[in-house]
Amino acid sequence: GNSSIKLSGIVESDESYIGGKEKNKHAHKKLRRGRGTVGKLIVQGLIQRGGEVRTKVQPNQKKRTLQAEMRAHVAPGSKVFTDDLKSYEGLDGDYVHRMVNHAVRYVEGEVHTNSMENFWSLFKRCIHGTWVQITEPHLFRYLDEQTWRFNRRKQDDEGRFKWAIGNVIGKRLTWKELIGQNPVVGSS
Repeated sequence: GNSSIKLSGIVESDESYIGGKEKNKHAHKKLRRGRGTVGKLIVQGLIQRGGEVRTKVQPNQKKRTLQAEMRAHVAPGSKVFTDDLKSYEGLDGDYVHRMVNHAVRYVEGEVHTNSMENFWSLFKRCIHGTWVQITEPHLFRYLDEQTWRFNRRKQDDEGRFKWAIGNVIGKRLTWKELIGQNPVVGSS
C-alpha cells in the first residue's frame, strides 16, 4: 500500500486500547487508578471499506489528535463513519460524517465501524497468541506488521514474498536498528 494515496469512499475510524490486563500484572506494576482504559495505549485505525487500513499509536483521544490523523489519510468528501466520541464532532465540513452510538446499536444500514473492529479483533488475537507481551516502544512495530499483512490479504504467500524481497534488495538492517536503539529513518 501507498500511504501517500488517501483513503476514500466509505472510511471507518475506530480506536482500540492495547495493554495488559491489570489483574494479570505483578502487584508493584499495577496502576491503581480506576479500571478499563487506564494504563492502556490508544491506537487509532482508519479503514477504507474493502480496502486498506492505516493505524497509529496516539498519545490521547483529543479532537485535534484524532482529526489530524483523519485529515492526513482520508480524502475530503469521503463518507466517514465513527463512534459517537466527542472528538469526532466537527468533521462535517470536510466529510459526510455519520456516528454510530454503540450503546443503542452497532449497525444502521451502511453506517457501522465493523470493518475496523474486525481488524482490532485480528490484531488482539495475534498479540495474545503470538506476541505475548508488547512494550510501548515496540507497539508500532507489531501494528505496522499486522497492517502490512492485512493490506496484502488478497495476495497469496508467493506474491507477498516477492513484494517483500523486492523491497529489501540493497538494504541492510543493523542490530541497533532491529532492537530499536538506532531507529530507521522514516519509521513511525
